[in-house]
Amino acid sequence: MLWLQRTVETEVSIEGIGLHSGAQARMTFQPAAPNTGLVFVVPGPDGDVRIPALVEYAVAAADLVRATTLVDQGITVHTVEHVLAALYGMGVTNCLIRLEGGEPPVTGCASSLPYVEMIDRAGVRDQGLPNSYHKITRPVTLKLGEAEVTASPADGFRVSFEIAYEDTLIGSQEASFEVRPSVFRREIAPARTFALLRDVQGLREQGLALGGSLENALVFNEGRLEGGQTLRFPDECVRHKILDLLGDLALLGMPLQGHVHAKLSGHAANVEFTRMLARTERKMPRIYPPREPRHWDIASIMEIMPHRYPFLLVDRITELVPGKRVVGIKNVSINEPFFQGHFPGHPIMPGVLIIEAMAQVGGVLLLSSVEDPRGKLVYFSGIDAARFRQSVLPGDQLRFELELLKLRGPLCKMRGTGWVGDTLVAEADLMSTIVDA
Repeated sequence: MLWLQRTVETEVSIEGIGLHSGAQARMTFQPAAPNTGLVFVVPGPDGDVRIPALVEYAVAAADLVRATTLVDQGITVHTVEHVLAALYGMGVTNCLIRLEGGEPPVTGCASSLPYVEMIDRAGVRDQGLPNSYHKITRPVTLKLGEAEVTASPADGFRVSFEIAYEDTLIGSQEASFEVRPSVFRREIAPARTFALLRDVQGLREQGLALGGSLENALVFNEGRLEGGQTLRFPDECVRHKILDLLGDLALLGMPLQGHVHAKLSGHAANVEFTRMLARTERKMPRIYPPREPRHWDIASIMEIMPHRYPFLLVDRITELVPGKRVVGIKNVSINEPFFQGHFPGHPIMPGVLIIEAMAQVGGVLLLSSVEDPRGKLVYFSGIDAARFRQSVLPGDQLRFELELLKLRGPLCKMRGTGWVGDTLVAEADLMSTIVDA
């Protein structure tokens, strides 16, 4: 599985009241550089304080009541889960979340939908670098009271949830989704927070739900909804629980590959499970960052390209502008198997393999534009104007530069050049298509 780093294209803001505090708040999404992560920026007594959205900054599970809270340097940010779920679910990995008021504002409804709409207004920009991700390689389980959260290996990222309430309109519900931006936007983001009427007064006595109302949250009262409310989904409650879980899993600080299954879980168990993953699993395979955090290393390339020895002919991607341009490196060693026969005593890299290496670099550009590159291959459909200007010898480092000239559906045309230092050694126009493996 491959995740590219992404940020918002432009700055976008909203204003409203905090769900629990009831206080006025303003929140702004701002573009962030690669490898920044999701970071809250809040006013402090001595200037702005940056609080990374990482589980290390979450308050203890015992202190989590109806919301997830981050704290650093004495500055607290409440109810972060809906915002983080939106960014996480929409694939935004780098973003500065500038917040005034101590809690993200609610506008319209207490779900992730207003924040998805913010992302839509801002736009999303691929940053041309693979993102660290967390791969579940063995089953992991947390039990906390009645709650249970389990993660097991999977090809993608799936979240399943089970709930059971005495209120007959809620009852027992379960749902499961393969989480990707299109699914999150349609099936999860609109699901609103909910409460039982008998619990509302107790919450307010604790200083919670002060900004909640029948306009922004669901209130259940003995088998019916208060104030003429209607459900957006028959199982809206369990979908909101999935939303909350996604926001809490975002505190791992990287996308997750695996199947997370929660039962009767709330923020305390969600955050404690994320904390457990951070302690025991962040040491598991992380394809990125390599030594040079602005390059694709070989492990990242192998995540997207199906080629393997002896036919993987690209060692590093040094630049990728999605949909436009890619630059990659092939280090040519005397140990290459083709030098045994091409030619004994006079080793020269075959021109056909120079073009193949060029095409593989172009394949990274094409496959990185696909939402899910699993099971996809890039096939040659044509080669035009190929020229070989100089011989490529053992010890050379080939640098390929490819520009995307035309992209129509799965078909594309690229202009490629190959260089050794400042010397042009090969060039060609390549036609390719993306096919299912």
